[in-house]
Amino acid sequence: MVHVLSSRILIRPTDPERSRAFYGEQLGLAVHREFGTDDERGTVYFLGGGFLELSGRADTPLSPSLRLWLQVEDAAAAHDELRAKGVGIVRPPVQEPWGLVEMWIEDPDGTRIVLVEVPADHPLRYRPGI
Repeated sequence: MVHVLSSRILIRPTDPERSRAFYGEQLGLAVHREFGTDDERGTVYFLGGGFLELSGRADTPLSPSLRLWLQVEDAAAAHDELRAKGVGIVRPPVQEPWGLVEMWIEDPDGTRIVLVEVPADHPLRYRPGI
């Protein structure tokens, strides 16, 4: 078995400064560390149990099939906060048939981000008898 010590998502944005403004200022992700300088500067953000690293530069956006799934405490509050910060909301919070509350946004390169609230009575959080 592979013993994973840490995990990280690596994104090479088309415009690193614009992406840093989005993830750091608009989403409010806390910075874990930064490295390099100027155009080569990389930023690693905390993502709950993992990290999101923005480094390098891509000529084209990532595949539209990539999605980031971020769990939040309150999707409605996240919606209000992000809308006030000018984040484009692709879809406001909706309770899905499977019980999760999902809201969709996109980063500056169009990477879809799903913000998910797990209700207190959902099986992901509540397991009777345990």
